[in-house]
Amino acid sequence: MTKPINVLLIEDDPMVQEVNRMFIERVPGFTVCAIAGNGQEGAEKVSSFQPDLVLLDNYMPRQNGIETLQAFRQQGTDVDVIVISAAQDKGTIRDMMRLGVVDYIIKPFKFERLKQALEKYRAFKHQISGEGMIGQLEIDQLQGGHPASGADKLRVDLPKGLNAQTLKQIIQFLSDQSAPLSAEETAEGIGIARVTARRYLDYLLKSDQVQILIEYGGIGRPVNRYQWKNG
Repeated sequence: MTKPINVLLIEDDPMVQEVNRMFIERVPGFTVCAIAGNGQEGAEKVSSFQPDLVLLDNYMPRQNGIETLQAFRQQGTDVDVIVISAAQDKGTIRDMMRLGVVDYIIKPFKFERLKQALEKYRAFKHQISGEGMIGQLEIDQLQGGHPASGADKLRVDLPKGLNAQTLKQIIQFLSDQSAPLSAEETAEGIGIARVTARRYLDYLLKSDQVQILIEYGGIGRPVNRYQWKNG
């Protein structure tokens, strides 16, 4: 299974803490590892829990969001930050952006806006993690300048032996389905061998474009079923 993305929530209002925690954990693949009530406590918990992502308020006692983010950067803390704040003045937003936040959400907000931010962050983390190089198209996609289809996003670094056109067919086929399909059903739908379909489905699974559901029942091995995540 994919390792969950650990989130530290830094927010001074207990009621907002609980709402945001529930929102975060409604998005698959994210879990709240700790909650802090102010910036100083948040800085301490970043060191203790080493989260992947911080959701940071700005208006807090003892140390506000900008001061907290400045402390992270000065200390070289390796953590990404999404700001969730009622602050709408250009100065605050400009300062936060200069300090490298990956998104800025204005309170009050709807669950769908936070879900969008978290899913975008998950894609960013997947794309930028590890070693190696990426091309201009991938960088443009990370910056949001050139949105692309699932196939276009994946074909940039398609492994040897996989064909971009076949991949596109499989993505289109899966995204049109209302129910998850097995590798055999996918193969029949596209008109390719089952072993070939499984190779493409495994690639899509590793690329976080499909989710796998295991079907138990009857005699024999359980069946892996695949469902397109972005359709």
